[in-house]
Amino acid sequence: MTTTDTHCPYCSLQCGMRLNETERGVVEVVERPAFPVNRGALCGKGQTAAALLGPAHRLTTPLMRERRADGGRGPLRAASWTEALDRAAEGFAALQAEHGRDAVGVFGGGGLTNEKAYLLGKFARVALGTRNIDYNGRFCMSSAAAANRLAFGLDRGLPFPLEDIERTRCLILVGANPAETMPPAVRHLRRLRDNGGTLIVVDPRRTRTAELADVHLRTAPGSDLALALGLLHLLIADDLVDDAFVTARTTGYDRVHAAAMAHWPERVERLTGIPVSRLRTVARMFGKAATGMVLTARGSEQHSKGTDTVGAWINLCLAAGKAGRLHSGYGCLTGQGNGQGGREHGQKADQLPGYRSIEDPRARAHVAQVWGVDPRTLPHAGRSAYELLDTLGQPAAGTRPAGLRGLLLMGSNPVVSAPRAAHVTDRIRALDLLVVGDLVLSETAQLADVVLPGTQWAEETGTMTNLEGRVVLRRGAVPPPEGVRSDLRILRDLAERLGAAHGFDDDPRTVFEELRRASAGGPADYAGITYERIQAEDGVFWPCPDESHPGTPRLFLDAFATPDGRARFLPVTHRPPAEEPDARYPVHLTTGRVLAQYQSGAQTRRVPALDSAAPGPFVELHPVLAHSLGLREGDPVQVTSRRGRAVAPARITDTIRPDTVFMPFHWPGAGRANTLTNPALDPVSKMPEFKVCAVRVEPARERDGAASATAAPAEGAGTPTGSATASGNRP
Repeated sequence: MTTTDTHCPYCSLQCGMRLNETERGVVEVVERPAFPVNRGALCGKGQTAAALLGPAHRLTTPLMRERRADGGRGPLRAASWTEALDRAAEGFAALQAEHGRDAVGVFGGGGLTNEKAYLLGKFARVALGTRNIDYNGRFCMSSAAAANRLAFGLDRGLPFPLEDIERTRCLILVGANPAETMPPAVRHLRRLRDNGGTLIVVDPRRTRTAELADVHLRTAPGSDLALALGLLHLLIADDLVDDAFVTARTTGYDRVHAAAMAHWPERVERLTGIPVSRLRTVARMFGKAATGMVLTARGSEQHSKGTDTVGAWINLCLAAGKAGRLHSGYGCLTGQGNGQGGREHGQKADQLPGYRSIEDPRARAHVAQVWGVDPRTLPHAGRSAYELLDTLGQPAAGTRPAGLRGLLLMGSNPVVSAPRAAHVTDRIRALDLLVVGDLVLSETAQLADVVLPGTQWAEETGTMTNLEGRVVLRRGAVPPPEGVRSDLRILRDLAERLGAAHGFDDDPRTVFEELRRASAGGPADYAGITYERIQAEDGVFWPCPDESHPGTPRLFLDAFATPDGRARFLPVTHRPPAEEPDARYPVHLTTGRVLAQYQSGAQTRRVPALDSAAPGPFVELHPVLAHSLGLREGDPVQVTSRRGRAVAPARITDTIRPDTVFMPFHWPGAGRANTLTNPALDPVSKMPEFKVCAVRVEPARERDGAASATAAPAEGAGTPTGSATASGNRP
């Protein structure tokens, strides 16, 4: 038996695990008790992670699709690597020759290793020379990232280790459900309470996490910004502002004070649905606690005002003196496995490695020197994720520029995960050339012209950066199936065919060494982090500017990362969601995840144990709403928004507000929740408003049952199309 210490392939905890491979080639996941993040604990997804390592569910050969003379599309067929790579590179080159460099783009994923994310950004800007690159992490914590940079001058999901959570005296958890999304982290919440601390959960649903809370605030969807402003108002009214901290370590308080005064308790009660008495109780709990934290997640961030909402919670921490101090502060629970590192090193439209701005001349010069190119050749910022997807295949019209004609997509499944997903599917179909790199035939890969099968977590080595800013080493344990190549090799092979042979290595250690140099001196400085240090120290926290530096588990204890060292209050005011209920669409829809599935489900839906635990979509609704519609448990429910409609069985529960329905977003077909969601964008972060839109709920007609494979059009919404049957939830 061979044993390899590595990390889970799923969420941003990056839990430590150990893989045992027997002489018969069977791979088993076992505990790794010494790793500090999870101390051996694993959720069901981690425990079954080895199920996809065999070839049964995998892509093991490249696939290609022929385009007919009449414009039709033939079926995908097996192809050689030479044939597939030639088709991709020649197609991209031809499109750029005809339509310009920016006619081809790149769309990445938050699960890619740091090495892959880094090389993918370099590939876009050097091999393709395009400004159009972004990634699905834009849909994860971009609003928190934007607010962190504005307030603190630096963005790291948590500015402290997870273990600090259990030592704080009062924790407000906003729009987060770690009991289902990252269960090994829940031990910190339990220990917080065991230590005498207070847990306050803000969520429209009584989730498994909310059941652990001392106080659960069941807010109206889209009202978290008003709640934070109202709590700050009460801190001021009750003389609980830490004036000494505000004076010594912050700027801009006066403008925030004025905004908070406009959000008096009775107004906030009307906006949020939370009684004034509860608001007062929570404000005093937080304000009087010796230490305190606010942690947000997608429930409060995936809004068209997500940056302002996070900014309001940061303001509350600053006013209470609960930031930049031990066991206090604001943090974001990053979702995807490498959502943190994936955006630090070049996948985002506006960023270069090291979390540098692509518009900063000094940053451009530094990275260009590492890459051996003229900084004048580097493209400038491109479109954000949804903006990029929204324009795929569109011709120029009036002042609107032409959209992309070709796309390289790696490690993402926007057919299921993007907002207004039926429209995005149509846009993907309109491309002249779609090349997808993935380990399974996802719903998006099914639409591709070229599919390139890549290695996965246990078959390759590379670094990941978890939600704490801890850089860990995921080590290869088993060889990949014959016919599969690493993503680094795929990028190298494509770059060579595009005339950029120099600087694209497929050895992860070599790529990481270059990443260290490229990040040196930047906000996310990895210069002092090595593979050897990571293994010896259970990970290294960035920033770490040199090999003698210990790393930085806790940020901001001495100063914030702003030019003057002070945190900035962010003046914000409440505004409603982009779309509110009305007579035609009288109910809120909110979306989220379930314990047994992950993201678009492309991997977890193929694991029998997970699929049987959560076999398909559902619509969660309150008994009062169900009774008014004549619905019983399990009845097919039609949910209609201005963008389309979805059908799934009813799940009736009093854990949700009567004015709200909930749908998980892991499935394609008729029950695809993202057929309904609103792509209204936050003006700063460009985050779509996944978490709230207006819908109509009614019993499904027989012809709209769950066997349907398409999302029917809503009024004025066009004709959205699905991509897979819903009955089996399989490609």
